[in-house]
Order: sequence, then C-alpha cells, then structure tokens
Amino acid sequence: MASARFGVTTEYLVHASELQIKIAQGAKPGEGGQLPGHKVDAVIARTRHATPGVTLISPPPHHDIYSIEDLAQLIHDLKSVNPKAAISVKLVAEAGIGTIAAGVTKARADLITISGDSGGTGASPLSSIKRAGTPWELGLAETQQTLVLNNLRGRVRLQTDGQLKTGRDVVIAALLGADEFGFSTAPLVATGCLMMRKCHLNTCPVGIATQDPELRAKFAGRPEHVVSYFFFVAEEVRELMGQLGFRTMQEMIGRADVLRARVPVKHAKAATLDLSALLHVAEPAGPARGAAVARCHVHGQRHAVKGALEHALLELARPALDRRERVTGRIAIRNVHRTVGAMLSGEIARRYGEGGLPDDTITLRFSGSAGQSFGAFAARGLSLELEGEANDYVGKGLSGGRIVVRAPKGALFLPDETVIVGNTVLYGATSGEAYFGGLAGERFAVRNSGAMAVVEGVGDHGCEYMTGGVVVVLGRTGRNFAAGMSGGIAFVLDEGRELGPRCNQPSAALGHVVDASDRDLLRRLVEQHARYTHSPRARHVLGRWETMLRHFVLVMPLEYRQALARGAPRSASTAENATGTGAGARHG
Repeated sequence: MASARFGVTTEYLVHASELQIKIAQGAKPGEGGQLPGHKVDAVIARTRHATPGVTLISPPPHHDIYSIEDLAQLIHDLKSVNPKAAISVKLVAEAGIGTIAAGVTKARADLITISGDSGGTGASPLSSIKRAGTPWELGLAETQQTLVLNNLRGRVRLQTDGQLKTGRDVVIAALLGADEFGFSTAPLVATGCLMMRKCHLNTCPVGIATQDPELRAKFAGRPEHVVSYFFFVAEEVRELMGQLGFRTMQEMIGRADVLRARVPVKHAKAATLDLSALLHVAEPAGPARGAAVARCHVHGQRHAVKGALEHALLELARPALDRRERVTGRIAIRNVHRTVGAMLSGEIARRYGEGGLPDDTITLRFSGSAGQSFGAFAARGLSLELEGEANDYVGKGLSGGRIVVRAPKGALFLPDETVIVGNTVLYGATSGEAYFGGLAGERFAVRNSGAMAVVEGVGDHGCEYMTGGVVVVLGRTGRNFAAGMSGGIAFVLDEGRELGPRCNQPSAALGHVVDASDRDLLRRLVEQHARYTHSPRARHVLGRWETMLRHFVLVMPLEYRQALARGAPRSASTAENATGTGAGARHG
C-alpha cells in the first residue's frame, strides 16, 4: 500500500497474508516515485490500471494519513477488508522515529519496518541516497528503546532493512531489537545484478530492471543462487550465536547489553564518538519499572473489527454471497460505524474474484451520518446508498461497486452549496461509480484510476494524480485542480469561467466538449446523477442542456491525449466504464 495505491483492488487485498503501508523508503524519505512513460508497457498498465506509455507519478505522502489517527483508520480499513492479513507499516530511520513507532503500535499495526538510508533501487536520486535518512541501527535502537519504555514492545513485531548483507548484520539487528530482517540488494546481486544504477532507463544489461524482451532474455539468475546465499548468512548467524551463548533467536532479540563499541582511538573524528545511547538497554518508567517487560514480540494486537456493523451486513447479504440472490436492506448508520462495506466487499472478492457479483445484487440503503471510509474497497455487485452525510475517505479504493450519497428528504439546506462528503474521496479507486448530491472536500478523486464519479463541487486539489476514469463536477472547483493528473478525463461546469486560473495547466489541457461521444457520456452521467441523488442541480442542467453544455470544460492530461493519439488503449478500468468516449487528440 504505497501512496499511489497502484493496482490496490479488493481482490488484491484479500489474497495477501501481509499488507504493508509504505510510509516512505529509506533511500528517499519524504519523496514520491515516478515511472517514466517509456517503461509503462501493456502488462504494467494493466496491473496498475493505467495507460501504456503514460508516466505514473506517486505522491510523496499518503493522502489519507495526516495523523496517527488517520493511520489507525487505514489499518482498520485493511483489517476490515482482509481480517486474516497482518498489517505492516514501513517507516524511515530518522531522529524521533521512536515516538512515531509508539503511535503506530497504538494504531494497532502488527509489524513495523525500520528502513535505513543505505538501501533503495538504482533509480533513487543520488542526493537522497547520500544525504537523507539515517542508518537502520540508529532508527532501530531508538524504536526498541521507546517501545520498551512505554511497555509497547510485546504488541508488535519489529523488522529492519537497508543494506543488510551478512550474518553479522542480522545478529547486530537482533541484539538491537529486530524480530525480522529485510534483504533486497544482496539477493539481487546474487541473481546477477551489476549495480549499473540505471534501473529507470529500461536498459538494464542483465535483464532485471527492464521491460525490453531482448534484455530480459539475458537474465541468468536462478532461485538456487538466492537459496545458497541465505544458507551462508544463516551459517554465520549460528556461529555468532554460539560465540555469544544464545541457543535461539528469541533469546537474542533486544539484548543490546552484549554489544560493545569498537571505537578507533587513533582516528581524530571517530575517537569522539559516543555510542552509549545506541547501546542503551531501556527500562520502563513509572509503575512498570522493575517488572518483567517484553523486549520482543510476544502477543498479537487487538483489532477493533469484531463488533463492527459489518458482521450484521454479512448476515444480511448471506443469500447473495451463497446463492447470488438479490438482497436489499435498510440500516441506520452513525459516525462511529467506520469502513462500512469493506468486510462485505472482501468476502465478495474472496468468493467471486475481481468480476464480483452482477450489478445491484446487494443494495444497502443507509440513513444518518456515516463515519470514516464509508464504502471503502466496495466490490462489484455492491450498491451503497446513504441519505445523510459522510466523513472523509468515502469510496477509498472503490473496486467496481456503486456509492450514492444524497441529502435527507426535507433538508433545510441547499445540497449544491453544502459539503456532503469529506476530504480525499475515491482515493485510489480503480473502477465503479459514485454520485454525490452535494459538495466534496479537498483532494476529490486523488489517484483515481478508473472510477466514474459525479459531484456538485470540490475543494482544492481535485483529480490530483489521477490516471484514469471520468469525473464530472457540476459546480466550482478549488485551486490546483488536476495537479499531477496523467490520465482519465474530467468535465467541469465552469459558468463563472474560474477554472483556468485554478487548474494546474502544466499537467492538463482545457477544451470544449465538442465530440459527440463525449457529449453522450457527459449527459448519461448527469442523468444517472439525477436518478440516484434526486439532485435539483442535475435536473436544472438537464433542463437547459444545450445552453449548459457550452459552459462545460473538458480537462485532459497532455501526455494522455498524446498516448491516445498514438493509438494506445485506455486504462482497463476507464475503457470498461467509459466505452465509446471520444476524448483524444481532437481536443485542444
């Protein structure tokens, strides 16, 4: 689960035994990644729900994690859709990581990975590799000490990575507190990597980091090479354990007291090093002082999914899950009910795969105020209708389902002037439909790669980093619209001619809706919006269609338009959802 959420569908999630939320990488902390368009072939495009030949940009941050509480929500989301998976969080070794790790543990992560500054692919910027992050030893020691001090260490597994190569590295990591150890570069070298540092150029001479068939044919690596390497690592670990007097790895974890600093006294700078803080053995403070406190992982987290509303929904939908019968239900909802629909969607994906169930097999109608992540990862065949309002992250990872949010009957406010769903709606959606009879907050449809959505106004950063799908905005947008957008299209009703200054022009081009197929698609979506949300705004637009059509602006990324002009197929989800659209090189 990286910040871009490429290919993160419900089916993808339910087949995992461990899901890792990658906050950042040790080799480039605080930065997003970028896959150049010439490396995005048909296979990668299909996997990532993108368009061949179009650059894929990863945002630096996760847009649904701005606090520890947000992280706890994402962990809850993932645990809801796949209760059997362990949830990991990857952090970068930096000063203060101990405090962050304590929060991550309280957010109920099952595993924390401490990533050091020395790892990373050959595509990482050299300035980041050399000057950002800190060694894993520093981050691991601080994390271990902080968790022990707060009596949290027993609840979570600790893993570390960042150029671990030898058995000695493994033993030091274990003594500093690691339960698990990540190896990447060394096994890669064992399979033939020459460290050419041009992974991003598609010209890897040994056929590893390339999609070029001729270069890939040169790959000579075999599984046995990696197996042999790890046997040597394990042999060295056993030798060092014997010297230290440990019989099991469990005995060795957290025993920093057996480590000694070897400081070269004749070196002017090295002789001034004080490693006492690194090798300190923490003792808990307060009432726990002197008590037996865990220094390694001893028991699992207590995830708050057992009493969720989802279990009642699963029973309600049992005929649909078992026999594909149509099911309809009416449920009252409150803002304490989080991630409604995710567990049910996970069950649909687990049984029926990405194809899911026929449309509207399960229709659930809610009334009230929904909590965070309403409709997260909603799978095909599931329709969720809410009469009321919803908090942030509605439709996160939407995977083929339908979500409708409309104002309550008899509401005393104007829906098209009132926020009805919160921030970061449809983050990472890959397919499906969403209709919102009111305004949305910031970052609407961020990283959407295939869903079709209609909303009556959005805040700042709408359609940010979008790579596919169709978005219709029947009203005003905030600033920085379409920033980093590299695929998909947006129709914006711009009656006040305000979109130009608010749109991120370097990313996308603006034009009129002149193509007949685009007009048909737009009208069909507005009609669907009126049907599902009973929107006065949509009915007004449809009643004056020809006049209002002149005020619609088509927003299309430049690179996407050029790729379609070259004959590249649309992203799988977009093509499926928007069959017949003609948005291409015709629009200027």
